[in-house]
Amino acid sequence: MLKIGLTGGMGSGKTTVSKIFSVLGIPVFYADDVAKNIMNEDATLKQNLMDAFGAEAYINNTLNRKYIANIVFNDKYKLDRLNALVHPVTLAAADKWFNQQTSPYVIKEAALMFEAGAAAHLDYVIGVYAPQHLRLQRVMQRDNSTREQVLARINSQIDETIKMRLCDFVIINDEQQAMLPQVLLLHQKFMNEASQHQ
Repeated sequence: MLKIGLTGGMGSGKTTVSKIFSVLGIPVFYADDVAKNIMNEDATLKQNLMDAFGAEAYINNTLNRKYIANIVFNDKYKLDRLNALVHPVTLAAADKWFNQQTSPYVIKEAALMFEAGAAAHLDYVIGVYAPQHLRLQRVMQRDNSTREQVLARINSQIDETIKMRLCDFVIINDEQQAMLPQVLLLHQKFMNEASQHQ
């Protein structure tokens, strides 16, 4: 079974691309959503996060995302600390999920594909690219955030141009080119390759 990574900066449209693969019958592992669930459910991880960021990291047993975001997006050391605690648990959850799938290929969607070292376990990585002005606009509308808040989060991730160079394939989501034909082309490629490996 082929394991395909899907990544892109916030607001690039990677979730939209994931949903197209989903409609095509391909299982998708949403690493960021799984990480959020694990941070609320894994007792050891919760304790480690409270040790690292203080008791305020949780309110009524639920992760205080705003509090954590305010800390980590303004302090690279704290962001690295958060990732060092969360990534290994998420990678283990992904491996377990991979082993339960039976489709010709699967997609793992994650914002921090290269930063987390997750790309090493995958056959290919697809990048979803959108110009920064579009990403800013989309995230500000989606999250009701200020331009400064969104820029702080964007600047905490590796440069988009570098990220796209690390990818095997790039889907352009610039509101000029249609995404669907780009996804269908890759779907056909992966299906063909998977059938050759059977």
